[in-house]
Amino acid sequence: MSAPPPFSADLRLPSLEGLRAFEAAARLGTFERAADELAITASAVSKRVGALEELLGVALLQRGAKALALSAAGKEYLEQVRAALALLAAMPLHQRAAQRRERLRVSAPPTFARQVLVPALPEFCSRHPDVELEVVLSVPYLDLAGADAELEVRHGPVGAFGADVPPLWRDHLLPLASPALLAAEVPAPRTPAELARLPLLRTPVEPWRPWFRAQGLEWPEPDQGPRLVDLGLTLEAARCGQGVALARPALARQMLRSGELVPALGTARTPMVAASTAYHLLPHAGASPAAEAFATWLRAAGARAAAEGLALV
Repeated sequence: MSAPPPFSADLRLPSLEGLRAFEAAARLGTFERAADELAITASAVSKRVGALEELLGVALLQRGAKALALSAAGKEYLEQVRAALALLAAMPLHQRAAQRRERLRVSAPPTFARQVLVPALPEFCSRHPDVELEVVLSVPYLDLAGADAELEVRHGPVGAFGADVPPLWRDHLLPLASPALLAAEVPAPRTPAELARLPLLRTPVEPWRPWFRAQGLEWPEPDQGPRLVDLGLTLEAARCGQGVALARPALARQMLRSGELVPALGTARTPMVAASTAYHLLPHAGASPAAEAFATWLRAAGARAAAEGLALV
């Protein structure tokens, strides 16, 4: 896309106040009525229109004893002015309602944003209609935060962000798989050791070894198959039947609810292990009222997501 051409040195633009005064006077017929609409004096309206005419070098209005009338040049110019004013009025940032909104940018990891934040957003937006919320994605494994965010959700070891930054909720991990993958195994796996018969999806964000050790298995980290550097990608691969994902129920709620994923060892038999990492909401100095409201709401939304996820397994 090419850059717009530079303004010519001969270009002389009128003031926006002069255009509005001319449009109002032409539409309403007198400087007095235009002054009432614009909340200025009739003399100010007359001066603004006069300055516009001087800039253009043509008379736009004919001043009569009773009412104003458009000149031939004024009629043509009025249509152009109305089109330009309508274009400016249509821009959302020019609306007073938009100017009164408090803007808030929130940065979050992709899977958290898609599975926890976005599904719950209508509740926050309905409670805070004057907040202009923008959600941007970070890259957690590379430790790249979203640019210029007032609030930031980070995934990392519990306690890594300081004692005053508790996790949004405490996660649990359990193996999840698609029903189609499990149906192909006869007999179906019933113990953690029997997962060795199935492909185990691997991600550096959620290693298997802590879960293995909790089950008394001294197994190394799986070394077959692609490394998926995102929790959401791991869930999607599991949904497609590519293997077993070590997953967090809070992030897998939609797939658990739909039946696309199920506990790999059965609901009553799959042991869960507390995760050593969690999502945290980092504090920011001088937080705005909108940021404070969002932080309070997000903690409650995260707790609900965690409770719902556990109820589904």
